Amino acid sequence: MATFSPYPTPPAGSFESALRHPRWWQRKGVRYTAIITLLALSGLVILALVREQTGTEGFLVGIGLAVLPVPLLVAAFRWLDQVEPGPWRNLLFAFAWGACAAALIAIVANSFATKWIATATADPSSADTLGATVIAPIVEESAKAAAVLLVFLFRRRDFTGIVDGVVIAGVTATGFAFTENILYLGTAFGADQLNGGRGIASVTAATFFVRVIMSPFAHPLFTVMTGLGFGIAALSADRQRARRVLVPLGGLLLAMSMHAFWNGSSTFGPYGFFAVYGAFMVPAFGVLTWLAIWTRQRELRTVREELPAYVLAGWLGLSEPFVLGSMRARRMAREYAGHHLGKPGARAVAQYEAYATSLAFLRHRGRRGRAGADYVVRERELLTELWNRRQIARPAMEYAARTAAPPRPVYGVPVPYGHGHGHTYGRPAAPYPAYNPYRT
Repeated sequence: MATFSPYPTPPAGSFESALRHPRWWQRKGVRYTAIITLLALSGLVILALVREQTGTEGFLVGIGLAVLPVPLLVAAFRWLDQVEPGPWRNLLFAFAWGACAAALIAIVANSFATKWIATATADPSSADTLGATVIAPIVEESAKAAAVLLVFLFRRRDFTGIVDGVVIAGVTATGFAFTENILYLGTAFGADQLNGGRGIASVTAATFFVRVIMSPFAHPLFTVMTGLGFGIAALSADRQRARRVLVPLGGLLLAMSMHAFWNGSSTFGPYGFFAVYGAFMVPAFGVLTWLAIWTRQRELRTVREELPAYVLAGWLGLSEPFVLGSMRARRMAREYAGHHLGKPGARAVAQYEAYATSLAFLRHRGRRGRAGADYVVRERELLTELWNRRQIARPAMEYAARTAAPPRPVYGVPVPYGHGHGHTYGRPAAPYPAYNPYRT
């Protein structure tokens, strides 16, 4: 039986052979054990260092206050990732890296550099300023960028575009800010204990207002610049090596620059902080939010444009490109399955939606010459996962198509429900026919 795909099948004994016989350091068990051990040790050390600086009581108060913005930020990034949700283990790794490994690197390197500058210049005040505006941005953004780089290199299937870079970078920075806020809030509480500060006039309240209420998005905003760079690199073809290296470096430099500008706002006069916050941070946050939402809508459009090829090949129903290209319709399909089949049914439909979305993005990269050597293998894997869930998912998809909106034309696919039988609308089907094992 012939297969139809934009890429030829890899030679026997190359790609698939490498997957069957990985080196010992390439095995998942070894990688996971090493990463978990590293993060656990980093976490124990950073907790001990923070507790030493804040005291036990300040440490507990710091945790209680610093944890408040974390669920909101993680939920926001998870919402952004709904079109093609990445696995939770990637987010857990990113958060743990930011909270443990990156925070440990930052606190050790920043302290060492500041002390060295103070000793060399015999001017502790200028050393603190230089450390905050130059050393800290370089060290902290590099430490956080390491998590994005690791996911980009070792979880490549889950890192396919700009949204993935934004989400991984944002969650990493959220973990880093969590640990940093524990330190600042715990230290402020200790100062209040010594000076008798209470209520709104206390240092703790002022620190909480600035770091948790006004600027919980500061660290995520900086590191997301690095994530954008890696996201653009993920969209680049393998032959564009200079772009795949220079764009992430440019994103990292931009993150460092923004971080330095923010840290240096206190040196711009008594109102420097508020000026930078209103004139720079808030507009930058607004632009980034718009870009993230625009990218998400573009992903949905890609799903609607790429999946009709698999409708023509018999893998998907006529209405499924519309349903899978609408967040509202996808939610209705999950709710329908959950109502009739319970949580397992809703979970199966959610998996069906995720695999179909991954298939659309894979085909999109293939048509643009950006897919890897495992294109055919990955396409078969995704189609198999869809086929295994079709009996549960298709009734839910049909219900969502009938309920969410009236039938609308889908590029290259006959319109169902009696609207123009046998006709197609828009541009013709994609030039690469979808893989169909039943076609000879």
